[in-house]
Amino acid sequence: MDLAIQADDVRAAAGRIRPLARRTPVLTSASFDAAAGKRVFFKCENLQRGGAFKIRGASNLILSLPESALVRGIVTYSSGNHAQAVAIASKHVGAQATIVMPEDAPKAKMEATRALGAKIVTHNRRTESRESIATQILEETGGTLVPPFDHPMIMAGQGTAAMELFEEAGQLDALIAPVGGGGLISGCSTIAKAMNPDIRVFGAEPEGANDTFLSMAAG
Repeated sequence: MDLAIQADDVRAAAGRIRPLARRTPVLTSASFDAAAGKRVFFKCENLQRGGAFKIRGASNLILSLPESALVRGIVTYSSGNHAQAVAIASKHVGAQATIVMPEDAPKAKMEATRALGAKIVTHNRRTESRESIATQILEETGGTLVPPFDHPMIMAGQGTAAMELFEEAGQLDALIAPVGGGGLISGCSTIAKAMNPDIRVFGAEPEGANDTFLSMAAG
């Protein structure tokens, strides 16, 4: 079966994103291990630049773009974490970022994104399509879309989190990753299976926001 990305894409991303993404710590908890009955390792992406893993994918794609694309700008849509990641990476390469954000996005994230030099276009998430607005901006500017999850370079970049985890924690028999759009778990499962073919990979999401579970159940 042909996959959108291969393990080598994740390894290449690790080198590409080094100027921007931190190598976050891996921590353990004796009390958690006791409660779980397992040895558990936590990859602390909450200590990543922008407060989330999103900088890995965003920087992998943006740092791969030629100057001819950067001068036309970067466009994305996000309610917060990916927005900040795109703004950070765009500022690093000197490109103008335009972010389509819901008008009810957390003010702190909106202000942090704007402080990084990004232009914010707000929308009503209930009545307007962020994808349509981004498409219109792309048509007007000729910029490059850096989507939150559904792009091979984004997935490969996110997978570097699992690669670092394996490098520090050693062989693992299971990996649990948050799943929303699917970019993180796609990249992480790709490199995890390459480093340990027998590993089991689990996606986790909030019980009250189980879009992925419902989507899979619906086929």
